[in-house]
Amino acid sequence: MAVDTAEKTRALTESVALNPLDPKDLLQTFGLVGVWVILFAETGLLVGFFFPGDSLLFLAGVAASPVADAIFGDGTRLSLAGLLIGGPICAILGAQLGHWLGARYGRRMFERPNSRLFKKEYVEKAEYYFQKFGPAKAVVLARFIPIVRTFLNPVAGALGMPARQFLMWNIVGAVLWVDGILLIGYLLADRIYKAIGDKIDHYILPVVALIILISVLPIFIEFLRDRRARKRGEAVAVVAAASAAGAVEAVREKFDHDEHPHDRRHPGHGQER
Repeated sequence: MAVDTAEKTRALTESVALNPLDPKDLLQTFGLVGVWVILFAETGLLVGFFFPGDSLLFLAGVAASPVADAIFGDGTRLSLAGLLIGGPICAILGAQLGHWLGARYGRRMFERPNSRLFKKEYVEKAEYYFQKFGPAKAVVLARFIPIVRTFLNPVAGALGMPARQFLMWNIVGAVLWVDGILLIGYLLADRIYKAIGDKIDHYILPVVALIILISVLPIFIEFLRDRRARKRGEAVAVVAAASAAGAVEAVREKFDHDEHPHDRRHPGHGQER
């Protein structure tokens, strides 16, 4: 009886000690369904922005590999097909919910004081990317930016992005983000195991840093393209302005010549002798 009580107490303690910010804990506790739920919540519910989406996807890819049991423990291997198909679907549905909420309630969703779970700067950052890159690019690129991928969806709805257009780019972004990071984890799993064995806990921060670097790379590339395009636009504007100024001057000279044709006669012509 005492042994059973001790085991139950230990199980209860372990469940209470679950860290919702630790992707390994989430995987071992909730498995495949947990990944689906978190992807839906992070992209569809404003309170889901704190979930570790990028690192969770990476470790889920590792957990779907042949070395999953050796790294995470027996019986923890996940279905790769379930992740590659179910993951994007949940991320798409979550984002569509966020867009619908934004279209339905507008800016009223964001009219609340700052708190631990909400800050107006999150909304402002999402609006910045939406305005800077345009609706289509913003919806795709936001998938790779923590926090922004949560708030941009309702912002897109509140700013009037059509649901059909949002759905198309939502699907593109979800597949690239979810399946891309999953496959990176899956393909690197064997190398990770050979390098660090089952001590992945000790290397989770470098892994997350690498994922964040990969995540922001598309944004950095887009920023450089935008900057180059702006410089080209400024150069074209300068050339066009100079050409326009030259054309105006030519028209003015032509007009003066037509209006005063005798102003250019010989200096001695018409003078009295």
